[in-house]
Amino acid sequence: MITKLAKIVLPIFLGALGGYLYYDFIGCNNGCAITGNPFISTLYGVAVGAVFVNWKDVINSFKNSENKKVI
Repeated sequence: MITKLAKIVLPIFLGALGGYLYYDFIGCNNGCAITGNPFISTLYGVAVGAVFVNWKDVINSFKNSENKKVI
């Protein structure tokens, strides 16, 4: 279960960290829509991290675990 959760959370967390670090080190101060605000830059990083999650495998693994439950 931990590896399933890590496959989802780790890329998203790393994307958020990358988005914030991009704001901190490279971002601009004068009206940049994405890099001028740390919150928006972090959200874009989360979106990029979510792209790297293999959602097909994650969904299939959760479906398989639901089928194995004994009621």
